Amino acid sequence: MQAPAQKNSDDPTAALVQTGPAAKPIGCEEGMNVDEMLTRFAGEFGPWQLRQFLLTSLAWILCAFQVMAVVFADRESSKPIPCPAGIRLDRAWWLARSTVEEWGLNCGEKYKVGLAQSAFFAGSMAGAAFFGHVSDSFLGRKGVLTLTTFLLTVFSLLTAFSPSFFTYSFLRLLSGFSTGGVGLSAFVLATEPVGPSFRAAAAMSTFHFFSIGSISLSFTSLLLPSWRLLYVATSLPSLLFLLLALPFISESPRWHLVRRNLPAAMQIIRAVAKTNGYSIPDRAILVHDADATRPVRTASIVDVMSSHVTRPRLILGFLINFLISVSYYGLTLNVANLGPEIHASAILNAVAEMPAYALTAVALRWHGRRPMAVTSMWLCGFFCFAAGAFVNAARMGCAAVAIFAVAATYNLMYVCTAELFPTEVRNAALGCVTLAGQMGAVAAPVVVAVGGKWGFGVFGGCAVVAGGLGLRLPETRKQPLYETMAGLEGGGKGKGEAG
Repeated sequence: MQAPAQKNSDDPTAALVQTGPAAKPIGCEEGMNVDEMLTRFAGEFGPWQLRQFLLTSLAWILCAFQVMAVVFADRESSKPIPCPAGIRLDRAWWLARSTVEEWGLNCGEKYKVGLAQSAFFAGSMAGAAFFGHVSDSFLGRKGVLTLTTFLLTVFSLLTAFSPSFFTYSFLRLLSGFSTGGVGLSAFVLATEPVGPSFRAAAAMSTFHFFSIGSISLSFTSLLLPSWRLLYVATSLPSLLFLLLALPFISESPRWHLVRRNLPAAMQIIRAVAKTNGYSIPDRAILVHDADATRPVRTASIVDVMSSHVTRPRLILGFLINFLISVSYYGLTLNVANLGPEIHASAILNAVAEMPAYALTAVALRWHGRRPMAVTSMWLCGFFCFAAGAFVNAARMGCAAVAIFAVAATYNLMYVCTAELFPTEVRNAALGCVTLAGQMGAVAAPVVVAVGGKWGFGVFGGCAVVAGGLGLRLPETRKQPLYETMAGLEGGGKGKGEAG
């Protein structure tokens, strides 16, 4: 743990949100923002932040279960299924290996598989936008995480008892709606209490848990070949997370501060300091950069679009995330087309992602976000084109390198978005950018259905174009950031911290 210091860290990563003004004397008290309080008195990353990080990041395992479940639940049967439908199967309905097998979707209705997958991502798109706004306004980050985890548990369990393909698709839509809120809230809760010197590395490290979830689901599918039992299994971790992890997760002090609930914010900061082995002097208090006399107003995505500073950032983030998501989810869902052993392909893809997160988290301490994002996008594009030119093992290897590169970019965009927008609209901005990502995810199953070299060509083309757009992103390591939307008024000249 880094000990609190009287000055901000010299580490270049500290600049990501550390451009705020010096502490402001308020009578006999010394007012400061959250980052300065963490840096000087409470500790930037200690036992308190580690516990918060580990508990909230477990939610990404739940997200991975929902995203990857379709790979195994909607897979094609390895044996020919007699048409017209699966009613001729000589097994109980709850033992069918996949939805394709049970409902005979191979009989001229294979397109329905892609529709069910797209329904999940469409729901996730709506959930990210809706819960992003709710999280920034009245419900808070923890409130949204609690609600969406409960809904995810219910919908995932109900999916296992779907009587028809229509019901199955509708429940997948609702599961996606819940998943969109789980991922957003978990990411913000894990990173907002972390000090500026460690925040970027912590942000990238959260996605290790998504890969862990993908690998775990692959092994679970081996033990539970029935698609219905698989969905039952995915609902149990959500219930355990709701009961055993959420009670020990704290709300973000930054959200309390934006809502002008200073006592609650100070209570959390004092708990951080106490757990980390430090103490906060009585003279030190948290202050918000906005005018304290101004009534609390819930900022929204409209405020982001109204500012000439944040509007181009949001548009670029929207376009880049859409294109990258086509590549990322396309390569992820395409594992069934890489070889006869779907479990081995899924595990290989998940393993390829993990070093991407680790290397990016380390490299962020010395390199800017923009060059790393552009390089990884173009690297993904190159290997996608190469995968389209090869077959068998060579194609699988190129696809693994491509997903290694695109995974780094996909998650790096979360970091960039969190840095480019102030606290009061951060979740709304993340929700909008995530919405774009889910739009790409909706399109990805359609591309996967095309298969072959054409599918890899689309994935590669999207990555290359996204890299070109990435050149226009501001470099947040050097770019002045803002604490509040009020700081953007008057031409965006008000400086403060971004979170």
